[in-house]
Amino acid sequence: MIRAVALDLMDTVVRDPYREALAAAVDVDLKELFARRDPDLYPSLERGEIDEADYWDHQRRAGIEVHPERFHEVRRAGTTWLPGMGELLDDLGGVTLRATASNYPVWVETLAAEVLGDRFDRVLASCHLGARKPDAAFYELLLARLDLEPHQVAFVDDRAVNVEAAEAVGMPAHRFQGAAGVREWLLGLGVEVAPAESG
Repeated sequence: MIRAVALDLMDTVVRDPYREALAAAVDVDLKELFARRDPDLYPSLERGEIDEADYWDHQRRAGIEVHPERFHEVRRAGTTWLPGMGELLDDLGGVTLRATASNYPVWVETLAAEVLGDRFDRVLASCHLGARKPDAAFYELLLARLDLEPHQVAFVDDRAVNVEAAEAVGMPAHRFQGAAGVREWLLGLGVEVAPAESG
């Protein structure tokens, strides 16, 4: 029996404006930025191994001018609900535990406060778990935090590699392609959510 639905946030629940926000915050194009900075810099931030100040300082040391305030202005403005996902989460309230399962740094806290509201019962991300998808440790730590077995947690993500990794640890998993598809999949798992409206 499904006792929780764990959803990726960025490009599954809300639109991810990271690249456009980063482009607004630096003085080089993104291709050059990614060539000049340590490829593990952002994953380290997502895992909570460095803080945001370190993240920007690393880029300054690589000779890149950064404007964090511009980054956050564009990030906040561009983080918007994907069609039907807010309504789906509302419908899941009281039916099953609703949890996030996202690769995301400490900014998840402002996202939870400013955008997600009460639509999630648990907000868990890579910065809380110290591991990133698709590493098996992410899913194992997520399950431990939820105190549930793999077969009890339905997992939804827009990236195939993350879906496959969830399946590998025994979680029923679905690749996000729209809210209606998630509804139908959850119904098929026996989750008592209203079916998608035709029209």
